[in-house]
Amino acid sequence: MKNLKNLFVLPFLVVIIFIACSNEDDSEIIVEEDENTQPVNTDYDISNILSKFEGTGLSYAVNGNTVTFTTQDLPNHTSPYWPTDNPLYEAYNGTNSNWRINPNTISEQNIVFTMSLNPSEASNKQETGLGPIGIARNGVVFFNQYAGPDQPLTNEIDSFDQWLGHPQRTGQYHYHIEPTYLTQQFGEDAFLGLLADGFPVYGPLENGAVITNNDLDVYHGHTSATADFPDGIYHYHITSQDPYLNGNGYFGTPGNISN
Repeated sequence: MKNLKNLFVLPFLVVIIFIACSNEDDSEIIVEEDENTQPVNTDYDISNILSKFEGTGLSYAVNGNTVTFTTQDLPNHTSPYWPTDNPLYEAYNGTNSNWRINPNTISEQNIVFTMSLNPSEASNKQETGLGPIGIARNGVVFFNQYAGPDQPLTNEIDSFDQWLGHPQRTGQYHYHIEPTYLTQQFGEDAFLGLLADGFPVYGPLENGAVITNNDLDVYHGHTSATADFPDGIYHYHITSQDPYLNGNGYFGTPGNISN
């Protein structure tokens, strides 16, 4: 009779042990998933790159958690768009066989950007407008990928000088595409400037590889470590393909731009 009772009890013990083991396995899986889905640190601070800004008529001032750049937008390099009596005047000597000069001349501007020192992703993304959308580390402004409202750079690109910039009708010099004066000076993987949302712009190389549009999101950026931000930061990249600098708008919230 005792042996018979043991026969009835044994199956129940097996079931209880199986359930206990299953619960233990489930708890281990849940813990592992939680560890793998911890949020990435997005407490960005761009204060450490402000000292890289240096150019003609360029200054910046920090006020609380914002920085204000004031620039005369005068390139610190040669161009055929300088007046001929300027020491930086140089006839075009680039590689574009279709190059043609536009009728404009570089002239002093007064452009002011105020942006956050702690950029973050915007919940509602804004399109970039025509005109200045950011500032290069030499004080020259960045423009987006359009020559005019929804007009690609197809024809306008033939008027870019040997450093791939040019002035518009009021003499406002700017870069739409890679500022080769800066990438030759600092490296093709170097920090090149900031867009108005406070997020940095880098050159066409990262970790020794050429960045293409396929490596970037619709805003023409991604999050990874850089030499200036070893813990990682969202940043834009210059590429050789349209949209060159910025895609469907700012990743963050743009600050104020006046010009």
